[in-house]
Amino acid sequence: MPPLKTDAVVIKTFDFRETSIIATLYTRDFGKINAILKGIRGFPEKFASTLEPFSHNQIVFYKSRNSGLHLVSQCDLHENFTSLRSDITKITLASLMMELVDAVMPSEEVNQDVFNLSVDCLNAMRDCVYADKITTIFKIKLLILSGFKPHFDSCISCDERIIGQGKFSIELGGLICPACFKKDLRARNIFRGTIATILYIEKCDLANNLRLGINPQIKRELDSMLSAFIDFHIDKKIKSQNVLDSLKIGSLSVR
Repeated sequence: MPPLKTDAVVIKTFDFRETSIIATLYTRDFGKINAILKGIRGFPEKFASTLEPFSHNQIVFYKSRNSGLHLVSQCDLHENFTSLRSDITKITLASLMMELVDAVMPSEEVNQDVFNLSVDCLNAMRDCVYADKITTIFKIKLLILSGFKPHFDSCISCDERIIGQGKFSIELGGLICPACFKKDLRARNIFRGTIATILYIEKCDLANNLRLGINPQIKRELDSMLSAFIDFHIDKKIKSQNVLDSLKIGSLSVR
């Protein structure tokens, strides 16, 4: 099997035996892969990267014929995002993005748009004061690209145009009209401004999204709704979201 070269962002790593690392990587050309880097801890000079979480690297690897664990023979660092690592909130936000990619993307299914979104958002976060907004944009874009997109164009139950105040059903995966409220009694009210914000983010590119001002009340509702929706549809709690929520509570208590 010939060696394969591609760019990759590091989702997570863990130590294997005394000198090696097993990494989950999201690659430009091969999707999400699991790989082993033999000897990287014992002989770090063999590799030009320490494979930090959410770093951007170029890798050369050999695809395994017998398992889903491939062998990385070369790893060169493109961007370590060092400035993010000096800020606990930015570290948590970047980790949250990687954890979401791991949760929603199947193994070895190519999606270059997801790779580009990840790298673009990490680059934007490096230079941006409002890093939390980038993660919100990332969640909405990732849900579209992964096929988990909530339905906001009409009632998800009857497909009729919503006239008046609709509600958002986490379980059904979209807006429901007043006639269908009984289909999900736990559906929550949602501001029209929140719906408009989501539709704008879905439609526009990242550069325009970053210029979008979001009302704080809408931002809170948006984050709450997205977190609940993601948790329900992937059937697990995103650990980094718990950490981020704790940091927000701590920040409010200090004020």
